[in-house]
Amino acid sequence: MKRREALAIRAGAALSRPLAARAQQKVMPVIGLLGENPGFMAGVRQGLSEAGYVEGQNVAFEYRLAESRYDRFPALAADLVGRKVDLIVTGNGTPSALAAKNATSTIPIVFTFVSDPVGAGLVASLAHPGGNVTGFSIMATELTPKRLELLSELVPRAGVIALLVNPKNSSAEGIITAVEEAARAKRVQLAVLKAASESEIDAAFATLAQLRAGALVFGSDRFLAGRNDQLVALAFRHAVPVIGEFRGFATAGGLISFGPSITGMFRQAGVYAGQILKGEKPADLPVQQPTKFELVINLKTAKALGLTVPQSLLARADEVIE
Repeated sequence: MKRREALAIRAGAALSRPLAARAQQKVMPVIGLLGENPGFMAGVRQGLSEAGYVEGQNVAFEYRLAESRYDRFPALAADLVGRKVDLIVTGNGTPSALAAKNATSTIPIVFTFVSDPVGAGLVASLAHPGGNVTGFSIMATELTPKRLELLSELVPRAGVIALLVNPKNSSAEGIITAVEEAARAKRVQLAVLKAASESEIDAAFATLAQLRAGALVFGSDRFLAGRNDQLVALAFRHAVPVIGEFRGFATAGGLISFGPSITGMFRQAGVYAGQILKGEKPADLPVQQPTKFELVINLKTAKALGLTVPQSLLARADEVIE
């Protein structure tokens, strides 16, 4: 073999190695997981596995967690975009979803637990999201009035029921309006309390006696839902019946909870992520609303508060903690 030909072959091989390496890297797509804590990851993995994707085998993850510091979301989202992930799944409602959307207009995004995706500017409509974003709404405005109805059934003597909302939640005013209507229908007075920090939650509970509130409803909100231990402790300290949003509130010792299945929503997000990796476009995947809801009643807590849970309510419960 002539020297010139040998050099050409070696040069060609040298050039082909990085190309082959890059091609091999792209065989395994990378998903960026952006949220407050790792709680949502198991559900996303389950949904992806149903779509045929298993971590370490044919998909990889980049984890970015804000750990209760919402101001970190923009930088974390920008970091994922800089690493050129193939898709981003957000697990902390509107703050993380907006951070991801503001960071990229091309990388597909699947959000979860957003109260009002259209009002927040994430999508053009639920049926036709448009752009690079789709996901799952939590139906915050629709479900909070239902919690008041359930609590009123459990504590029929409560003439005043308080509603606790996070004023920083974009759905807060809509929730207040909807619950006010439900309170009128139940012929109870509604006292609205607002809290956006742990100290403000303490202060809100301290006013319950002054307001003569016989029960308390939590408005749909990821910040409040993430403070189960504090909320349960305050409910016991002030001896007030409280209804929370998710199952974790009741299992942590809260009286009653009603809301979407967290695991179910994250699993669906994983399924959507799998569909996008296979070629579907977010613009063509409608924003979905919860289809499974969980009513959980803690009889231990009811007994401690001197409450008798109606059989009609027990019969409707998905889980009763005894």
